[in-house]
Amino acid sequence: MAAHPRTSPFPRRRVPGVVAVIVLSAGLLLWVKWIPYGSQVTELTGTGSWDGSDVLRTGGVRAGDPPSWSAAISFTTAYVAAVGEALLAALVISAAVQACLPPDWTARLFTRRNGLGAAAAGSALATPGMLCTCCAAPVAATLRRHGAPTSAVLAYWLANPLLNPAVLAFLLLVAPWQWSLVRVVFGVLLAVGAAALAARLVPATAPAVVGNDVPAPREWPMRFLRALTRTSITVLPEYLVVVMLLGATRGWLLSAVGTGPGVAAVLVAAVVGTLLVLPTAAEIPILQALALAGAPPAVIGALLITLPAVSAPGMAVLAAALGWRSTVVTALLVALGGVAAGGVLALL
Repeated sequence: MAAHPRTSPFPRRRVPGVVAVIVLSAGLLLWVKWIPYGSQVTELTGTGSWDGSDVLRTGGVRAGDPPSWSAAISFTTAYVAAVGEALLAALVISAAVQACLPPDWTARLFTRRNGLGAAAAGSALATPGMLCTCCAAPVAATLRRHGAPTSAVLAYWLANPLLNPAVLAFLLLVAPWQWSLVRVVFGVLLAVGAAALAARLVPATAPAVVGNDVPAPREWPMRFLRALTRTSITVLPEYLVVVMLLGATRGWLLSAVGTGPGVAAVLVAAVVGTLLVLPTAAEIPILQALALAGAPPAVIGALLITLPAVSAPGMAVLAAALGWRSTVVTALLVALGGVAAGGVLALL
C-alpha cells in the first residue's frame, strides 16, 4: 500500500487565517491578561501581600447562610466584573477560529500526536492564555469541534488555570513556597496525565464539524459575526444561570469546606472546589483566609488545585462539545488529584 504523502499542518492557503487568529489572540490577551498581570506582579514584588478580596464572601455572605436572591445577585455582579473582559476575549478568539480557519485545522495541528503528546501540546498552547476555567471552556469547545483530540482539548482547558504563569508568580510572592510547588507539580500531572487518562477511559466520537474548506479573507467578517453570535447565545445564558445558582448557595458550600474529620474534610473540599467558579487568582485570598482560620493543610492543598481547575459552568459548556462522560471523568480525576495534592501539602 502506498504511503500517504506528508502534508504540512498549515499549507500556504491557510497562512492568512492562522496569522489573523494569532495576531488577534495576542492583542486581546495583551489587553486583558499580560499587561494587567505584569503590573500586578511588579506591585506584589514590592509589597509581598495580596490585597484582593474573597469573592465568595461578596455581599456579606457567611458560611451557613441559606440561599438567597441577594447572594446570587451580589456574587454574579462581582464575578462578571472580574471576568467580563477575559470572557469577551475568549468568545472573540473562539469566533475568530471558527471564521478564519477551516474546520480541520486543529486535526492537522495535532496529526502526529495522541495521548500524552496531544495533552502536552494542548498544555503548551494554553499556558500563554492564562484564562480561568470558564473563559477557557468556549475556546476548548471550539478546538474540539475543529477536530482536536480529546486529550489536547482537556489539557488546554485544565492548563489555562492550573499552569497560569502569572498566578504561579503571585503564589511565589504572597504564599508559602510549598503552595507553589504543589500547584506546579499537580498542575502538570493533571493537565497532561489526567487529560490523557480521561481521553483513554472515555473514547470520544469524532466531532460533528469536519471539512477542509479554507475561508477567503473576504468571508471572514460575516463568518465571524455569525460565529460570535452563535457562541454568545449558547454560552452566556448557560453561564449566567449556573453562576447565579452557585452564588445563591455559596453559604452552604462555604460551610462544607473545612468541616468534618480528616479525610472527610479533604474529600468535601475537593468536591466543592470542582463545583465553584472563580475569577483568575481568586483562590489566593480564599486560601489565605482559610489558613489564618486554622484550616488543615490538606484542605488547603485540595482547594489549591480544584478551585481554579474545574467549575460547574465550564463543565456545562465543554460537555456540549466533548460529551458529559469525558467532562465528568475529567472533573473526578481533578478532584482525586486535589485530594492527593492535599496529602502532599500536609506532608510538606
